Amino acid sequence: MKNWKTSKSACLNILKMSKSKIIIYTDGGSRGNPGPGALGVVICDEKSKVLKEYSEYLGENLTNNEAEYQAVIFALKKAKALFGKKAVKAVEVEVRSDSELLIKQLNGEYKIMEPRIQPLFLQVWNLKIDLGRVKFTAISREQNKEADKLVNEALDQQGRKGLTGLFGQV
Repeated sequence: MKNWKTSKSACLNILKMSKSKIIIYTDGGSRGNPGPGALGVVICDEKSKVLKEYSEYLGENLTNNEAEYQAVIFALKKAKALFGKKAVKAVEVEVRSDSELLIKQLNGEYKIMEPRIQPLFLQVWNLKIDLGRVKFTAISREQNKEADKLVNEALDQQGRKGLTGLFGQV
């Protein structure tokens, strides 16, 4: 997992200075759909200064949509842990994703028809309650390059681990 070294206290100080908004870029992806999946999360202040970056391999047999939801769940949990429940409740959290389906479902514009997505939607909804104001915004893939890069790094790294296990050190 990629994790920048910004300390919790430094993040809290940045949040106190801005007092208004945390921007979180999320992306999830799978190779094969379903297939191996991963997430990428970039947490920024309101001026788009990167505070933390995360990438994580999620496992096998995930759809792209499941990975997208897992990325949002991971991001909201990290924001709460990073800034603390009280501080994060006092600011707006804007989650940005290039998944139109995800954003429209989270904003109540599309129904959730896929049974495997319904429990993930409920997890996001429950996390939202602890965070105060949460806004979900659709962005272009171009605007989400860093989170996308983190997804691919996690998938590539996992792929190399698999090759190492099969063929020795690659």
